[in-house]
Amino acid sequence: MNRFPGIFAKRGSPWMLAAAGLAVMPALVLATSGAVDPPAPASNAARTPILMELFTSEGCSSCPPVDTWVARIDAAQPVAGAEIIVLSEHVDYWDHDGWKDPFSSPAITERQQEYVHNLGLSDVYTPQIVVDGAFEVKPADAQQTSQNLTKAAGTPMIPVRLSSAAVSAGSLTGHIEVDGSADKKNADVFVAVAIDKTLTDVLAGENNGRKLENVAVVKAMVKVGKLEKGKTFDQPFTVKLWPNADPANLRVIAFVQESGPGKVLGAGMTKDIAKGQ
Repeated sequence: MNRFPGIFAKRGSPWMLAAAGLAVMPALVLATSGAVDPPAPASNAARTPILMELFTSEGCSSCPPVDTWVARIDAAQPVAGAEIIVLSEHVDYWDHDGWKDPFSSPAITERQQEYVHNLGLSDVYTPQIVVDGAFEVKPADAQQTSQNLTKAAGTPMIPVRLSSAAVSAGSLTGHIEVDGSADKKNADVFVAVAIDKTLTDVLAGENNGRKLENVAVVKAMVKVGKLEKGKTFDQPFTVKLWPNADPANLRVIAFVQESGPGKVLGAGMTKDIAKGQ
């Protein structure tokens, strides 16, 4: 019995055909007139964070065009007044098909399954994008995606501040401050450590012979505490890193999320990571 209905019916599926079209569309959301403005000159502190989680795999032939689209969003920041914080999360259910994705994780697969269940989505598939833990977007529907991102930019978020990020002795440490004084819900505080940019020569599977680039590839995601309703969170954190992690090619993302995983209430990101002894 197929554990993930619909996942492996990939060739000729409507999503694959739509995703294939992304390769020839120059910018999609970036090219949509009116709905999304050019990048705003405002500082990150004044911009509303939008957490964009892309569930993807190097073993999926329909994923690279959407990986590229997400990388463009990450670089261009096209939504005025917002900072789109990208997480590329690699699932493991494609690893059976000839290529084991070096970034895949069963925990990421479980996270995607929980989103599909909690949001009442029709299926688990790649590439799949969840925004702010609250809704799904499909880049092939440029107008709807633009409208959803613009709406998310207008949604108030809890302030999240990351500071003192540093790598030393195989771990990444830092400090998180969250102002939850105006919020009336309990939530979990997470830290994700991601590789800023990756480049993989795929030697088998559906993407055999391709050189794949990704941004913000999640390697670690841990819950570091709990935000109690009406209170603040002000704590240090430590995340164990993988061997040969390069501090110059990392980004750290902190986010506050209702249990479930549920709605994301706030997020912050930094690439300013010191290298310790």
